[in-house]
Amino acid sequence: MSWLPLYKHQRSALERMHDGCILCGGVGSGKSMTGLAYYYICYGGSVDAPEYIPMDEPADLYIITTARKRDTFEWDGEMLKFFLTRDSEVSLYNSKVIVDSWNNIKKYEDVKDAFFIFDEQRVVGSGAWVKAFLKIAKSNRWILLSATPGDTWTDYIPVMVANGFYKNRTSFIQEHIIWNPYKKFRQVDRYLNQKKLRIIRDHILVDMPMARETIRHDINVMCSCDLVTYRHIMRDRWDPWEKKPIENPAELCYLLRKVTNSNSSRVYELNDILNRHQKVIIFYNFDYELDILRRALDTPELKVAEWNGHKHEIIPEGDHWVYLVQYSAGAEGWNCTKSDCIVFFSQNYSYKTMQQAAGRIDRLNTPFKDLYYYHFMSKAPIDLAIRKALISKKNFNESRFIK
Repeated sequence: MSWLPLYKHQRSALERMHDGCILCGGVGSGKSMTGLAYYYICYGGSVDAPEYIPMDEPADLYIITTARKRDTFEWDGEMLKFFLTRDSEVSLYNSKVIVDSWNNIKKYEDVKDAFFIFDEQRVVGSGAWVKAFLKIAKSNRWILLSATPGDTWTDYIPVMVANGFYKNRTSFIQEHIIWNPYKKFRQVDRYLNQKKLRIIRDHILVDMPMARETIRHDINVMCSCDLVTYRHIMRDRWDPWEKKPIENPAELCYLLRKVTNSNSSRVYELNDILNRHQKVIIFYNFDYELDILRRALDTPELKVAEWNGHKHEIIPEGDHWVYLVQYSAGAEGWNCTKSDCIVFFSQNYSYKTMQQAAGRIDRLNTPFKDLYYYHFMSKAPIDLAIRKALISKKNFNESRFIK
């Protein structure tokens, strides 16, 4: 009997992990625990022993994660299982343990001979975070954890460079990319020698598929929409709230969505769900939706908390509560095993974001068998187009929709 309870899919992944790999597991599959187990094994630990075996002079551990995971000490709970802590005064080891956000990654560019766990895929493109990551990768051991490692070959460039398969981004582009000559901005026309790219990707990726015990129930909730106002905005390109012309596709789509998302029928449907589910997480996009939700949920018997750009409140306690979460602020980096219900008050353009949001309650240790996801939408063309893109596992494109 092992001292560390790991699931079969975690043990299988551990056997295949190596420095420089991307541990790829779905949301809630236990990537954090598996990443820490790999660090523990690298310095003399054993997950198969009947009792905990102390590590032999482990390297300093740096965990680069989301700001939310850092601030809510989510990693700390996992680390305690390995007798690791950020508090040097009570630590079993002399090595440092640092947990910080991606926003501060440049602070650690000059660290050497440490072990880095990069949590969530943020090393895409060629910006400051990628440059810092590549500098860190040269002088330290590291692994990356991600549920969504990449959609295109260019997403993998930084990790392939960090593993030494290419000298830099330019060498990758010269060997594999043909640009579309008919576009003003650089757009990939096609990739060359994709067989080599697949071999490299298969070496870097360590898949950790998990057979889920939960059953997801996705329920489309059809709400009303003021189609007269919708058609007026679409036809006349006129902002009825600010009384001014609409200047670009992004502004047009924003206003079309405001017509659909602010319809009072959504509050009516939400109240019906709250009568059936006692603990509900609600995801939304815009501040005007937050204002609507605040007014609708302002009742003394209901506890309400928020996580967004304005407030960073924890999940409420008690038997009847609602947690309001803005997609861009809280679609990833936390979990809740006290609720079996998520309401998507409005849809997000990003398929990945929607998947991350759904994964907040679909965890390994959830006590629920059935999970309920309510997708609010109307028969307005923009709502139907967004839903169609998400079902196809694609992102919604505003410019394409307007055309």
